[in-house]
Amino acid sequence: MSLIDTLLPKVKANLILENGTDDDLLKGYIRAAVSYAESYQHIVSGYYEENAVPPTTEQAVIMLASHFYESRDGSTGGFFADNVQAGQQVWETVNLLLRLDRTWKM
Repeated sequence: MSLIDTLLPKVKANLILENGTDDDLLKGYIRAAVSYAESYQHIVSGYYEENAVPPTTEQAVIMLASHFYESRDGSTGGFFADNVQAGQQVWETVNLLLRLDRTWKM
């Protein structure tokens, strides 16, 4: 099973979605969130398809994909409330989680 297919039910649970109507849309958002995580952590594209995803990175991807889904109309999304500070808080939390799994080079 691919990483995207593994994360899809977790993202749907986070969003409290029970049907499959938006599965393809969600998979696109998950791909974008994984790509962001790999880029932010300075690892090669596709790394998490071949390697285990640490729990904090997985949570960041779930949160970010959920945010993309809820904000697809350009707002910050209903779950996070409709204000700029709420949207900013999502990004700050995601980046914090991704920093925890980042390999720092000295």
